[in-house]
Amino acid sequence: MTEGEQREGTRRGRKRGDPWEGRPKLLAVADVQTGYHHDSISHALATLDFLGRESKAFVANLRTDSQLITRSPIVGVGAKYGGKRVNARDLSHYDALFLLPSGEGTLSAEQKADLLAFVHDEGKGLLVGHAGLLGFYDWPEFGELCGARFGGEFMSEARVLVEDPAFPGADSFGLEPFCYREQHPILAAPYAREGVEVVLRLDPECLEERVRAKRGDDDFPVVWTRRYGRGRVFNVGWGHLEETWDDPRFRRLILGGIRWSMGLA
Repeated sequence: MTEGEQREGTRRGRKRGDPWEGRPKLLAVADVQTGYHHDSISHALATLDFLGRESKAFVANLRTDSQLITRSPIVGVGAKYGGKRVNARDLSHYDALFLLPSGEGTLSAEQKADLLAFVHDEGKGLLVGHAGLLGFYDWPEFGELCGARFGGEFMSEARVLVEDPAFPGADSFGLEPFCYREQHPILAAPYAREGVEVVLRLDPECLEERVRAKRGDDDFPVVWTRRYGRGRVFNVGWGHLEETWDDPRFRRLILGGIRWSMGLA
């Protein structure tokens, strides 16, 4: 692509304008091309769009590929778009990124660097949904970004403790311990308590011994946050079940996490 073509692509993008000018923007990406496609992903994306429209707190743009996780022009192919810039948007357009990845992903080395800089250097938000810790498994920096890696999971109704009731949306379940049925995560290195802030965690006293044995410290977070450079990272282990995304309490928690990651709460 020549410099003139790049300028023309930028000019066309400006001409189109921003239909959501002045509103925070969330890019939600569920790229499972190289991994397992969870049944709830379509409903999760639809719910994110609904939450933004209902609350008017943000606008969600939904993708099932990782194309827009970039700072560079994207050049089209074929008779009509070959050699022309086709992305009117890139990471600079968004305030936060919600990832539902699976497998090794399709990000180039340049895209990975752009994603890390988006959070660390630019102070933007990152949210990682259910089973997201399984994504980009051969990319060590992604584990550091999330503050943990996948160490297992189990389906159960478990007793949940609200460790940080002040976190936006955490009180939607009430402040007392409650029971919740979901596919709960078990975290692995680089997870360490001193590197994250736990919002919700499982009560180890209620877990089966086979599960409890997987963590000798009895630490089972299901929602946690961390600061990564200037940015904010929100991790939620729940979301395997469609009915979880229909739960008003869970939706309020997700909305709180989105607003927090954008620096709005």
